[in-house]
Amino acid sequence: MRSVNVPTVTLSSGVDMPYLGLGTWTMTDADAASAIPVAARLGYRMIDTAALYQNERGVGQGVRRSGVPREEFFITSKVSGRDHGYDRTLKAFDETLARLDLDYLDLYLIHWPLPMRGLYAETWKAFTRILADGRTTAIGVSNFTPAHIDRIVAETGVVPAVNQIQLNPRVIQRASRAYAAEQGIALQTWRPLCQGDLLAERAVRETAERHGKSPAQVVLRWHLEQGLIPLPKSVNADRLAANIDVFDFSLSPAEIDAISGLDGTEAAVDPATTEVD
Repeated sequence: MRSVNVPTVTLSSGVDMPYLGLGTWTMTDADAASAIPVAARLGYRMIDTAALYQNERGVGQGVRRSGVPREEFFITSKVSGRDHGYDRTLKAFDETLARLDLDYLDLYLIHWPLPMRGLYAETWKAFTRILADGRTTAIGVSNFTPAHIDRIVAETGVVPAVNQIQLNPRVIQRASRAYAAEQGIALQTWRPLCQGDLLAERAVRETAERHGKSPAQVVLRWHLEQGLIPLPKSVNADRLAANIDVFDFSLSPAEIDAISGLDGTEAAVDPATTEVD
């Protein structure tokens, strides 16, 4: 299996972030500790975890076992809903670093806005302090709508470098994409492959056949062609290799449009009503 050199995007904070990363949602500590060294050999350098995933220890172990210098990795984690609020966020960040056994993060995200709790702006103020203290190189949000972002910017003057959202050919999120482009926010996408069931769609299969690629590779390329940064998850070595091998072909505008025609065939999660601890 060959190693792939993943291109990077420069965030608004001036930090370079890989254009594709490894998601770890549903991985156990043991899964992460064993999968990350394999992924690193294939060229993965961005690893996405969260306190909610309960695998930060395994992620840290996997990074150390990989043999790749820490500074070559781009490690992301997220604060849980139960730790919203200024002081609790600062404490939660310390706990995340301790579990990962790292001195700093590359990106720290608010996992969900939880607007009914009304604490995400205070949480963001803690994030700006963490950034100012040099303990993370970038800060961002996850599952935030434009209205949520407008509020935290109004209260702090600090625009998130990243918003990680549900986005795939079935949930295109046009409003959030337009807003992110206006604000200079990079968009990461969770569940980019719809956990696999998207891959049987005719538009995806036919495009894959034309390019001699797998349906999963075509869907990931659909993200990349539009400046979206996917975070596919797998612990299988062959799938890890295939998911990163997507930088040697391109989709035509017609192919992108055909795949985008699947929009609306999956329910979008509503961040205004989702309550996640």
